[in-house]
Amino acid sequence: MLVRDYIEDALYNPHYGYFSRKAQIFTPPGGSHFDFGAYKDSTQFEVAVANRYVELTQGDKRAGGKQLWHTPTELFKPWYGQAIAQCLVSEYLLKYFPYEDLVIYELGAGNGTLAEDILDFIRVQYPEVYERTRYTIIEISTSLARQQRRRLYNKHKSIQVINKSIFHWDKREESPCYVVAMEVVDNFAHDVVRYDLHTLEPYQGLVAIDEYGDFNPFYSKLTDPTIRSYLSLQRELGYPPSLGRLLGVPILRKAFANMPFAPNMSTPEYVPTRLYSLVRVLRDHFPRHRLLLSDFSSLPDAIEGVNAPVVQTRLDGTMVPCTTLFVTPGYFDIMFPTNFEQLRDMYEHVLSQPYIAGWGADLDSDASETPSDASSPRSQSPGVLSGYFSSFHPASRRIPMDGIASASGLPVGERKSSVFTHAEFLQTYSDLSRTQLRSGENPMVDFYKNVKFLF
Repeated sequence: MLVRDYIEDALYNPHYGYFSRKAQIFTPPGGSHFDFGAYKDSTQFEVAVANRYVELTQGDKRAGGKQLWHTPTELFKPWYGQAIAQCLVSEYLLKYFPYEDLVIYELGAGNGTLAEDILDFIRVQYPEVYERTRYTIIEISTSLARQQRRRLYNKHKSIQVINKSIFHWDKREESPCYVVAMEVVDNFAHDVVRYDLHTLEPYQGLVAIDEYGDFNPFYSKLTDPTIRSYLSLQRELGYPPSLGRLLGVPILRKAFANMPFAPNMSTPEYVPTRLYSLVRVLRDHFPRHRLLLSDFSSLPDAIEGVNAPVVQTRLDGTMVPCTTLFVTPGYFDIMFPTNFEQLRDMYEHVLSQPYIAGWGADLDSDASETPSDASSPRSQSPGVLSGYFSSFHPASRRIPMDGIASASGLPVGERKSSVFTHAEFLQTYSDLSRTQLRSGENPMVDFYKNVKFLF
């Protein structure tokens, strides 16, 4: 199987996948929240978090122990969720209120904490907006979907939980909407690519399982259309193959390849094919969406390779990193960093492409190969025709869709997405006094320095 299929099976298989059997989300004491003003400094707060880990994991007798992981949503609730809500409402009030509903889609909602905090905040602070809010959770996990319904359905009538993979989404949302993905894409499957050092021909990574249950990775000529389409997009955006600084120079690469016992292929590169597929789903099924995404931009203890993941498990309360991707499925978390600058460029480029019904519906088809008549203006979608006769268009704005003006009422298109650090985003939208310690430190801003936002 392709490496991305192996990763998805290891993480999401309903019978033995890591998230189906082992993983549990960290929650603050008493199911409430930390009283940040009660802690002297960040050291004392970290001790409190560590003690809570012990409470949640002690007495667990399962093989491998309880796989507990935390998110800023749970660690800093409800203030983190309120910052997300403030961001969404601010944009909505500026652009759409009172003519459109506030439509929010959340991908992978975990315990449902973020959805609850967002809706609670809007109900109290913006009751007029709350009356016009529609909130939909798209959740791949059956058990988490049940938990989210129990937690949210009796409290908020505007919410709907759909137990489905976003990659199998088949409805088209014509209204303007916001798609929220917090701490989701780090567990999206990637493919592995290596390049022949003599020809620079790419090879796709696969894994075979023998009769003893051992995993045997190998490489074959590139045939998968999704990988091919992504690499084509990389080249179009000006991102060269990841060969390293030295091997990127032809003469040095040739000299290295001719050395005795030198490898004939480049270092493995992990390419975000599932993230690429997500962007295509958003373009095709949510044409007027705005994406708010946050995740890790870098990770320590990664295995060998470019954009390589961290493969780890928790054993007796200690996190143990591995040196290989190919481990027993179900016992190990596999987390990838996200190159946010490349994601932004890829996202904006894909959104600028026309949507043609029936083309690209299969996420494993080669979306880079457009129909033969797609180059003529008459066959293009309205989003492309809007700027067809324009002599100037701002580089910071998207090409507008026909009949849909921007907030200014001018046909200048939506603002393009930008990348923000974790601290920059929270300093803009959160009430930092709520998470400040007595020393003046603020863990909600100071923690997660390796996290970024795309909005």
